[in-house]
Amino acid sequence: MADERVEGTVVAIRGAVIDLAFEGGPPPIEDAVEICDADGRIVVAEVQAHLDGRTARAIALEPTTGLRRGDVARGAGGPVAVAVGEATLGRLMDVLGRIGDRGPPLPADAPRWPIHRKPPPFSAQTGTTKLFATGVKVIDLLAPLAQGGKAAMFGGAGVGKTVLVMELIHAMVESYKGISVFAGVGERSREGHEMLLDMSGSGVLARTALVYGQMNEPPGARWRVPMTAMTIAEYFRDVRRQNVLLLMDNVFRFVQAGAEVSGLLGRAPSRVGYQPTLADEVAALQERIASVGDASITAIEAVYVPADDFTDPAVTTIAAHVDSMVVLSRAMAAEGMYPAVDPIASSSVLLDPLVVGPEHVAVATETRRAIEHYRELQDVIALLGMEELGAEDRRIVERARRLQRFLSQPFAVTEAFTGVAGRSVGVADTVAGCKAILAGECDGWRESSLYMVGDLAEARAKEQAASQPPGKAA
Repeated sequence: MADERVEGTVVAIRGAVIDLAFEGGPPPIEDAVEICDADGRIVVAEVQAHLDGRTARAIALEPTTGLRRGDVARGAGGPVAVAVGEATLGRLMDVLGRIGDRGPPLPADAPRWPIHRKPPPFSAQTGTTKLFATGVKVIDLLAPLAQGGKAAMFGGAGVGKTVLVMELIHAMVESYKGISVFAGVGERSREGHEMLLDMSGSGVLARTALVYGQMNEPPGARWRVPMTAMTIAEYFRDVRRQNVLLLMDNVFRFVQAGAEVSGLLGRAPSRVGYQPTLADEVAALQERIASVGDASITAIEAVYVPADDFTDPAVTTIAAHVDSMVVLSRAMAAEGMYPAVDPIASSSVLLDPLVVGPEHVAVATETRRAIEHYRELQDVIALLGMEELGAEDRRIVERARRLQRFLSQPFAVTEAFTGVAGRSVGVADTVAGCKAILAGECDGWRESSLYMVGDLAEARAKEQAASQPPGKAA
């Protein structure tokens, strides 16, 4: 058998694209290639195309500054391999598994897995109907998350995706005792720094592996970072039989990096300028997120929606893979309804009487119906005022407005900015509160009493305090 570590030379460099000639034939596609420059620095690239019987085109996963034609390239004998297992917990790594937290290097005996792996066979996957309670009222009521499922937070710029993902991490520190893996795809360095500080402060870092591919890194690095994080998560699921929480921020940047790579490789663009391989690339990542036996990977993904266009091909392709869709609305953010989750557009396959119970489904459906009816009447109210509505319409509108305010909630991660302590609300309390509002128990209350509170008991106390005559002790 021929030596797998074939040797070749660099014949052309165009930014992140490197053409390599191998006398004995190029390495397979998706294999890693190590290129040594004149100073002895090793640059890792990944083979993406075979131009002829001896030339391969590769995408660099690191900056190519300093490389030149004639530099020696050596096939790695397989895809990029990264360290996995206990040694990765509490550490920050890049796409190649190199440490980025100024700590000691990973132990040499740590197991290493290739980042390109097939998803578990369909026959080995197990379905899940176990709820993943988050303590966030609007999500638990209208778009419940599944343990072993995929949930995505869709939203445009500045509507609160990262804050919501951070709050979910914070909310699950106490209730969730498994392993967490965070993939920062195309993150700003500020966001990465804040995440590291927050995780250190909350004590969750010891059970978390952080994998980053920042905005300033080459597209190849940003494109492969989710694969590195996924491989670390798969090790804990398949070998240690542990449940894993996989957090990705932001999956759109993964698609965007893939589009950059596609353009660099000279492929003709597809719809809206995206890569023609968009569906395959998203599926290669998303299909690896699954439950196998009694261990699961639960994914919570933030997805940027370019120009708030939910028909964008990247958004619709990602949405096809997820179980729970949490859609963030700019209009609700403008009204101060945080979290700015759109109760009509958000959905979940778990909102089923057989999973959450008939009462939960009935309350969720009635909540949606009331808010949808209010939206239909908003133009009439804006033009003519509430006085022109019939008694029934007015009652529905008033209850819908109270529901919207009750579904707002202060977050623990925003306490430093707002001065309001975060609240976590159980699913039963959320359902009971919305049911009471729909039944008319809060019809005489001030709307402000329901805004930014936890459960209904807190809102009731706020209403009673506001109803006290001036000068009288509460």
